[in-house]
Amino acid sequence: MNLEFYRTFYYVAQYENISKAAESLYITQPAVSRAIKQLEDELGCALFLRTPKGVRLTQEGQILYTYLKQAFNFIETAEKKIDSVRNVQSGEIRVGVSDTLCKHYLVPYLKLFNTLYPGIKVHVTCPNTPGIINLLKSGGIDLGIINMPYKDDKLSFKSILEVQDCFVTGKKLRQLSYQLQPLSEIVKNPMLLLEKNSNSRHYIDEYLLSHSINVTPAFELGNMDLLVHFAKFDFGIACVLRNFVEEDIQKGALYEIKPIERIPPRHVGVAWLKDMPLSAASSKLIDILDYQVTSDI
Repeated sequence: MNLEFYRTFYYVAQYENISKAAESLYITQPAVSRAIKQLEDELGCALFLRTPKGVRLTQEGQILYTYLKQAFNFIETAEKKIDSVRNVQSGEIRVGVSDTLCKHYLVPYLKLFNTLYPGIKVHVTCPNTPGIINLLKSGGIDLGIINMPYKDDKLSFKSILEVQDCFVTGKKLRQLSYQLQPLSEIVKNPMLLLEKNSNSRHYIDEYLLSHSINVTPAFELGNMDLLVHFAKFDFGIACVLRNFVEEDIQKGALYEIKPIERIPPRHVGVAWLKDMPLSAASSKLIDILDYQVTSDI
């Protein structure tokens, strides 16, 4: 099978327009149409439906496009990695990280990286952990920064920060912060937790279940900043990372409720595809993430 047929198909599928695909490929519209026809003949099915505005994928075409998109992502990634291996002074890194970790952890490190390697462009996207894993496996990003623990045989992991989950609340329930509390008493109050699809929520659910406690939260929120905000307005007790709320606790904007049944610490880690060699720029960023960034950087 001629790889150019697939390349032509990929461009037509992206643009949903034969003329635009021809312009991008620097070939004629009839050449594009012939390539698509030959590919359809080889596969024994129609890949596009013709419409007054252009073309759209058939069911078979959508299946082919899904896999080709991943393949071309990997080809593009390989080209960029080869370039960055040759020269750390140019290239790009695509990083996936949650909103919370991006705001409270990653930004100072990116500032240092940008100072040391100004020629490397860093693209940051902020999905949740499942979204980051999907992007890694599809070639959409080079590195993912996620809440651990996480297991996947196709990925390599490196711990870069120890974090401690804790319970915090506003003034209304501050009396619970005066002494250690049984976990069974803490959860009698309205609980504010992350959404179920987050890795941090899964970790806390496992912790609660290990003490035979099952909680139906009063609110399930999309990120830690919202949990903190709701706790400050006395909606209940939020489970957050103490690393990122210490200043609020010290100032009295939040009150930490310490359970007798201590929450085990865990880690934030960086993840990448095990079978894909890291570019020089990616390796440099991981090295930087291994160090504490001082506040004056």
